[in-house]
Amino acid sequence: MSANPNVAPLNFYRRGRTPLFASRMDQRFSWCCYIPTGYDAHAETVHPLAVLVHGSLRDADILRDEFIDFAEAHQCVLLAPLFPAGIDDAEDLHNYKHMIYHGIRYDLILLDMIDELATRYRVHGDRVLMHGFSGGAQFAHRFLYLHPARLRAVSIGAPGTVTLPDDRRDWWVGVKGMEEIFRQPFDIEAMRRVAVQLVIGDADIETWDVTVGPQSAFWMEGINDSGETRVERLRTLEAGLKAIGLAPRFDTVPGVSHDGTGIQGPVKAFFSAVLAGKV
Repeated sequence: MSANPNVAPLNFYRRGRTPLFASRMDQRFSWCCYIPTGYDAHAETVHPLAVLVHGSLRDADILRDEFIDFAEAHQCVLLAPLFPAGIDDAEDLHNYKHMIYHGIRYDLILLDMIDELATRYRVHGDRVLMHGFSGGAQFAHRFLYLHPARLRAVSIGAPGTVTLPDDRRDWWVGVKGMEEIFRQPFDIEAMRRVAVQLVIGDADIETWDVTVGPQSAFWMEGINDSGETRVERLRTLEAGLKAIGLAPRFDTVPGVSHDGTGIQGPVKAFFSAVLAGKV
């Protein structure tokens, strides 16, 4: 999990923008990374690690490339997992967003990717930065509930649905039953040690693609109670996190609709503040 002092020298394919590598835990899934130009395998510097979780379009390598400027500015390694659509069901687009699907534990697959990366590079893999937009934000805030001790900061960008930290509602509307499903405690004290950003464009107000209907495989009673739009749902999540003692930062980007690139400025500023010890 932490930096490995015995990492091997880098070859051409394991520096800069890497190819996609199959996960050692489950080769249906893969990851790519970016290694900043200042990285030296023979030095003692241990680099921060930022995990970037794609949305439903699975544009993992594009998302990684959009953060290269941040990686170079802060000598931060980037890791972008790829969770393909259509695993076990050719029509499925949502598998990873709820952490568990057809017995696959997406949270554990990502944790193993982080640990695998830490065997190859000098990175702080024990506590990482994480950003997800849309479907990736669904993953990111649920990962916060399950593994807060592995996060230094998390940026949650415009999720379509939210899981509230409410132990009166069943998972995944709330967190009731989470411990039994995942064998992970709901550790509020550990969550309070994570810097949290909620970020969205103020024009992200479409409703057609956020309302979950009874025909959906993910339908649950109360799933739409958090609001009609992504903005409303993120505000409801903010209120829920504050109610359990967290202090999330809420950033709104004027004129931006559901556009992951459009919210990246505040995300990079947030991560920069975290790395500078200002958050």
